[in-house]
Amino acid sequence: MAKKVAAWGIDIGQYALKALRCRESDDGTQRIIAEVFDFVEYPKPLSSPDADPAALIADALKLFLTRNRVKGDKVVISVPGKDGLARFIKLPPVESKKIPDIVRYEAKQQIPFPLDEVVWDYQQMGAGAIEEGFALDCEVGIFAMKRDQVERALKPFNEAKVEVDVVQLTPLALFNWVVFDQIRDLPPPEQYDPENPPESTVVLSIGTETTDFVVTNGFKMWQRSLPVGGNHFTKALVKDMKMNYATAEHLKRNASKAEDPKALFQAMRPVFSDLLSEVERSMKFFSNMDRSAKIGKVIALGNAVKLPGLQKFLTQNLGFEVTKPDSYRGLAGPGIVDAPAFKENMLSYGVCYGLALQGLKQAKVSTNLLPQEITQYRLIRAKKPWAIMAAALLLIGFAVNFYRHYEATYSTRQTEDYFKPAVTSVNGLNSNATIWAKDFEDAKAQFTKTRQIGETFEQNVEGRILWLEVLRSINACLPREVPTAFLKTFDAKHPPAEPRPQEMLMTLRPDLKITEFDCKRVDDLAVWYAGVKARYEEGVRGIPDELKPAHVRDIAAAPAVDPAADPNFDPTAEPAPPAAGDDGPKGPGWVFELKAHHFFNHRENADDLEKYQGLNYLRREFLVKLLQDEVDRPTTPPELAKTLPSKLPVRKLGIRYPVLIGQGEILWNNQVDVDDPANAGEPRKITVPRYDVVVQFCWQEIPPIKRKALAGGNAAPANGN
Repeated sequence: MAKKVAAWGIDIGQYALKALRCRESDDGTQRIIAEVFDFVEYPKPLSSPDADPAALIADALKLFLTRNRVKGDKVVISVPGKDGLARFIKLPPVESKKIPDIVRYEAKQQIPFPLDEVVWDYQQMGAGAIEEGFALDCEVGIFAMKRDQVERALKPFNEAKVEVDVVQLTPLALFNWVVFDQIRDLPPPEQYDPENPPESTVVLSIGTETTDFVVTNGFKMWQRSLPVGGNHFTKALVKDMKMNYATAEHLKRNASKAEDPKALFQAMRPVFSDLLSEVERSMKFFSNMDRSAKIGKVIALGNAVKLPGLQKFLTQNLGFEVTKPDSYRGLAGPGIVDAPAFKENMLSYGVCYGLALQGLKQAKVSTNLLPQEITQYRLIRAKKPWAIMAAALLLIGFAVNFYRHYEATYSTRQTEDYFKPAVTSVNGLNSNATIWAKDFEDAKAQFTKTRQIGETFEQNVEGRILWLEVLRSINACLPREVPTAFLKTFDAKHPPAEPRPQEMLMTLRPDLKITEFDCKRVDDLAVWYAGVKARYEEGVRGIPDELKPAHVRDIAAAPAVDPAADPNFDPTAEPAPPAAGDDGPKGPGWVFELKAHHFFNHRENADDLEKYQGLNYLRREFLVKLLQDEVDRPTTPPELAKTLPSKLPVRKLGIRYPVLIGQGEILWNNQVDVDDPANAGEPRKITVPRYDVVVQFCWQEIPPIKRKALAGGNAAPANGN
């Protein structure tokens, strides 16, 4: 079994270097195993007036490396939250693949520096869902830090020849820790309710100079760096009690053993109040920003929390119980977590814990502020040995191949006389082959010429029947029978045995009444199609999917123009030129136009209202046939059925791009004259709903001889629909 990778979480604070080495648990539980910890305290805090921070950090790191081995492990370090920038933005519903572009645009707006001067990263927060490729309720966190500050944080590690894999902001490390270790009963992301989210937990990590304020419900987070830390208590003692820094620090750590504890706490009370004020202000700001959030508990970290009276003071004044963890629930390793030194400084290891989680890929936030160029350099460096090995193997292969070819060539030279007769024979055969190839090309040219003459004669004969085929095909596409699905529903409501009024019988006539039929020759069908393209696509989209021919099922659902919105459409007007790359018809052809109406308009119920009236009826019963390659020939006398083909070509004939142009609304009160059998055949008026329509389509002649030459018998050109 492969050895599991371990990760170091290293927190270089103002007071000490803290480090924790962890690995994944072998039993598959949601815990990690602590294997090594270290706590290297500086001789004096980095913020001391006479301190040299670079030298102190270098010495602490050198001492750490003499006691621990980090080679081969992931190394994750933290940088203070006050040195970084965190912004949380909520994106509108957007395609998932466009999130990086939108985030980059937002980063330019949110980060107050040019992007080439900062190192930044982002991550989707919360429990946003992905539906049909769109991200909904998506909140993104953008985290950034100036490039020179990142380089300053990496400098001591580079000088110590320690390769850092991840650079993370301290508040985000605390977020990863509290979600993994303290909030272990979160609901699944799909059950997250933004209107009623889980209770939020506040983490107060009191450092030497600042306090990290992190509030999260496990899905969302907000953070702020408070300008109050443990060092402010020491400075208050120095100022109020007139003592040096070292004495004040010693008294602060041993406040309960001081000769006059009351005077000690009286001197530090202003700092207590400042910390309380900053925490209350941050809580109030967060509550105003997220009114659905409910704060449940407050967890305090950092050795400053051990200051007597601080925990009780915050609990009494905040209105929430401030607790400090006495153990880590997600961390195992008896030899480590039970060690006295670890227990003594346990409150300082929250950041290291969160960093190690990210190194083991157990963290919820995995952003990385390590400059990209460093990652690329290491990737190239790691692949160099393999590239050199591959080049060497390739060179060896070329050498072996050259040697074998050279050996074969040399052997043939030694036996040149032996192959000479065969070479002469092959050369003669090659000369004959050249002559035969020329004779074949001459014969082929003669055959092509003769064939073209024959095709010309054949086309002259076939051209006489093309117009007859067009008219027969259009006639075959006209509605002739009442749709079976409609008739079944209609007969259930109006049984055929019952007398049906003449008005009802008229609405059961499926035929289309053609009042005008015309065609005209145009030089470029692309100009005509540019004016009717939107109507054509609208008509195709209106056909039920189960009736659509295969060649129109993938028409893009582009923003369509409602034909009813332009009742004054003039098909003879000159439209705008077609857009570049249009897939419609091109070149000369014919445009047919039919003006007609029908009475098959029903609104028996919601189903019929949608399917069997106006344009919907014509799309299902007429337009779908005009889009077919071929349709069944209408019933013919038996004596002709044996001699005529059973199918008539439509699209194979060159009829394409049929367009239905509705002429207004259905005329529900339309009056027609019919004979009245009860009154000696005298005419009378009845109300029959009428719908008027104009039908257009184009035709580019495809004679039968050319249809045979098209692949698969599909007569429609490659760009035709």
